[in-house]
Amino acid sequence: METLAARHLTVTFPECKKPVLSDVSFELESGTFAVICGPTGCGKTTLLRMCKRELTPLCTQSGDILFESQPLASLDARISAGQIGFVMQHPEQQIVTDRVWHELAFGLENLGTDPDVMRRRIAEIASYFGIESLLDRDPAELSGGQKQLLNLASVMIMQPRLLLLDEPTAQLDPIAAADFLTTLHRLNQDFSVTILLAEHRLEEVIPLCDQLLLMERGTVVMQDSPQTLLAKMRADSPVLAGMPAAVRLWHELKPDCDCPLSVNAARTKLMPLMPQQITALPAPPPRPHTDPAVEISCAFFRYERHGRDILEDLSFTVGSGELYCLIGGNGAGKSTVLSVLAGINRCYAGDVRIFGKRIQDYKGRSLHQNCVTLLPQDVQTVFLCNSGDEELREIDRQYSAHLRDFPFDLTPLLAQHPYDLSGGEQQILALAKVMLTQPRLLLLDEPTKGLDAQSKQRLADVLHGLQAQGITILTVTHDIEFAACHADRCGFLSRGALISADIPQRFFAENAFYTTAASRISRGFYQQTVTVDAIVQLVRRNHEATGH
Repeated sequence: METLAARHLTVTFPECKKPVLSDVSFELESGTFAVICGPTGCGKTTLLRMCKRELTPLCTQSGDILFESQPLASLDARISAGQIGFVMQHPEQQIVTDRVWHELAFGLENLGTDPDVMRRRIAEIASYFGIESLLDRDPAELSGGQKQLLNLASVMIMQPRLLLLDEPTAQLDPIAAADFLTTLHRLNQDFSVTILLAEHRLEEVIPLCDQLLLMERGTVVMQDSPQTLLAKMRADSPVLAGMPAAVRLWHELKPDCDCPLSVNAARTKLMPLMPQQITALPAPPPRPHTDPAVEISCAFFRYERHGRDILEDLSFTVGSGELYCLIGGNGAGKSTVLSVLAGINRCYAGDVRIFGKRIQDYKGRSLHQNCVTLLPQDVQTVFLCNSGDEELREIDRQYSAHLRDFPFDLTPLLAQHPYDLSGGEQQILALAKVMLTQPRLLLLDEPTKGLDAQSKQRLADVLHGLQAQGITILTVTHDIEFAACHADRCGFLSRGALISADIPQRFFAENAFYTTAASRISRGFYQQTVTVDAIVQLVRRNHEATGH
């Protein structure tokens, strides 16, 4: 039975000449686990919101969306609210109450569920999701992964037949993201819930899904099983760069085997076919020593006088002109580090220095005048105006001249309200805005969130260009592959302290969980190959050495 279908759907926003969705058609059978992928700004979020009547944006629409063969517009209000669930990208935007059990009860109360049934369902769903110990907690106290799990549970407690998710793992660390996706797969298998998921982090989700929908320029251009679609994808497709490492390796190396989708399939089918005379690339040259841009020594910080320490005996150094990536689990204190360096929060003990000067010695606005700039995790907090053009003019009236080398096309963003942009487009606009401040130290909190693979590469080009100008960049990220490909050094933060730091080739090669898919694929075959490019280089060197 068909659960969800679109028939020639075209959507145009007010005062826009070009439609954001154009002639979209697809269908999903009951119990399908489907993933939408495509470039940043191609319309994935708009399409998902069009499938949930209560979240449909103000627009002009032609064509139809059908839920179980019935037009969405004619659905009974209870069916629309209860049978079609939606999980948003930002966990905080979906939480509305002050206790976890209240959050679980909220949807059922609005549907007029009998209290006895409600209590039974809350107990049942809390047990299924393993959140019984959290029931009396304030959701604000939960980690990012716990908040997103709570959002999923508060939707699933209404027993929907269709579940829509908009980049639900964007703000989760790699372990929490994998756990969340495993839970989704379990829901799909246990209850035949039809799932439609928009996602840029495809490494873990592609092996789990049944159908892949490829979007480009506001329309669905392909729909098929992942195995079939990815095997026939063009080598120059912009979406290929964001696919799992196993898929990219198969396209690069063209081995005599079926296209693998997972790490396990690549290790068992692809890697044994690769030559192994040379098992390691030459070590990269050491980075030249530079004066410290950031020095933190024995720093302690807590948000409440009698609360726990968020930063505990934290010490680390970032050299001038270095691109340093800080990774770690949700709640480890990474964003707090950036807030301390930006002067938003002050440590109650320890020493913090920016370019050799104690941070408390920066008086007035001197810390933020061409010195330190922070791009926060929630980029909407930097938007104060009614259009992208006004946002940039607020910083620099001649912004077009100073952003001449900016590799993203800002033109489509300038006339729109920043809140009308997709998550990736908001990230691009916010990055352009903070770059106009011309900082010496740039602090970035999850800068790749919402970006497709090509946009991430253009972001890396921007950051390397800033490095060439002597600008120091400290990035907090859950994007392990971005850190492995582009960082000079990576540091691991746990419980408010820096556990270790090293160059990516050694750092990720020795990690078991906080590592790249390429490292897991090649481990035992090659040494310190933590990126797809490194594996490809090594294979080609082997071929050259053997004359093949």
